[in-house]
Amino acid sequence: MADEPVEIYDKNNEPLGITKLKSEAHRTGLWHRAAHVWIYNDRGELLMQKRAKTKDLFPDRYDISAAGHVTAGEDPISTALRETKEEIGIDIKKEDLRLLGIRKTQIIFERIRNNEFCYVYILRLNLDLKSLKLQKEEVSGVKMFKIDKLTEDLKAHPDMFVPHAYLNDLMAEVRRLTRTGDMPLKTY
Repeated sequence: MADEPVEIYDKNNEPLGITKLKSEAHRTGLWHRAAHVWIYNDRGELLMQKRAKTKDLFPDRYDISAAGHVTAGEDPISTALRETKEEIGIDIKKEDLRLLGIRKTQIIFERIRNNEFCYVYILRLNLDLKSLKLQKEEVSGVKMFKIDKLTEDLKAHPDMFVPHAYLNDLMAEVRRLTRTGDMPLKTY
């Protein structure tokens, strides 16, 4: 959904009982929610999607495996499941995901003031990239990044990636989970 209705929250993530279009929330900097799904495999590689060139925010940059705004009347986990299916064609279940936390993020990009509470989920999944069904309006490609290489690329070519302030924390968690095997492995 290009300009879906989103529920508006105060700066503490408390609902205000107001619904606005996503475009208005972005134009005026109203707080709303998003769901981020990060997929990694048993080799500790992180799946990143390349955003379509037509996207308003950070076109043609590498980003979260799958993500989207929480539409009015929906909860973050339902959004995570829906967006993963829509954007990259993977059907997952609630129990496949682990909530890493809620990140309060503020990103200003050109004319957009994106103030979000991001529900960050992680999923350990081995998959064949060729089997993915990409939503062309949203995603122009996908790539698996080795964590060490991603760390180098983020320093050398930051303009290739959407700037997520929590990405270093996420990569540390992927390293830890890969080392400990602390999360069940799914196969798609």
